[in-house]
Amino acid sequence: QVQLVESGGGLVQPGGSLRLSCAASGSIFSLNVMGWYRQAPGKQRELVAVISGGSTNYTDFVKDRFTISRDNAKNTVYLQMNSLKPEDTAVYYCRYTSLRDGASSWGQGTQVTVSS
Repeated sequence: QVQLVESGGGLVQPGGSLRLSCAASGSIFSLNVMGWYRQAPGKQRELVAVISGGSTNYTDFVKDRFTISRDNAKNTVYLQMNSLKPEDTAVYYCRYTSLRDGASSWGQGTQVTVSS
């Protein structure tokens, strides 16, 4: 089992930046997909960005503003968020998926609030 702990959320003004971190521990398979998702109040959880090996993918509403990256030595994945908008307000979750057996784990989430 893989445990995930997110950090870095908080309150930021529109146009500001935040960097989220997700630290993984446990039985981590080297071939995996790490992703960031978010869930706003009253809405379904949605994909924000994923990284697998050296490949990244983003949903349209964060392209050119958010960057996902990882440090394999630290088993940590990051989400750099720039030019934040009020509609980016949500709880952000990290997800690990093993490419060996499809096993998946979620973090507990970190709140991001964009408001003046």
